Amino acid sequence: MEAYAVLESGGKQVLVKAGDTIEIEKLSVNENEEVVLDTVCAISDGTTLKVGAPYVAGAKVTLEIVAPNKKGPKTINFKAKRRKGDRRTVGHRQQYTVATVKAIA
Repeated sequence: MEAYAVLESGGKQVLVKAGDTIEIEKLSVNENEEVVLDTVCAISDGTTLKVGAPYVAGAKVTLEIVAPNKKGPKTINFKAKRRKGDRRTVGHRQQYTVATVKAIA
């Protein structure tokens, strides 16, 4: 079994392995920049698993930024009240950062 880590970014947890390309919540970074995240909830070297409470001390995941500002799909929220003529459309488009996992330590 290969090494993996569960990291937290933007209130969401993502399972990552070395070489994976992931989409996480938007970070204020530039393209081709390396970022080190230390919000690792769990880490495994292939044989043993360390689980943090809430984070594993000393564990880090190094990411290389591929696209700093990618837009996700637009979601449409349509609300209407019956017999009142009250209609409302609200759209939302989440922004992501695309990164490649370089190393898990």
